[in-house]
Amino acid sequence: MGNQFFGNIEKKTGVNMAELLKLAASIQNANLKDEATVRNLIKQVGKIANKPVKKEVEDKLVNTIINNSEQVNMNTIAKMLDKNNK
Repeated sequence: MGNQFFGNIEKKTGVNMAELLKLAASIQNANLKDEATVRNLIKQVGKIANKPVKKEVEDKLVNTIINNSEQVNMNTIAKMLDKNNK
């Protein structure tokens, strides 16, 4: 079931599940108080989602994440990217 489930998600979203799972693992172990790490994670989420991240949006996300890291996860970053890139 797992492979078919992930395959269906990939078809519907265009998001590579292997890349997404790798990113999720890296976020779990990331130092979300380190600006370079946070910028790298934001760029990775944008790349996986196939959404370029504008510099001002990246700066806002970095500031939010660094100052609120206990509340941030991959889903939070993806929502922020979607909201700020419209």
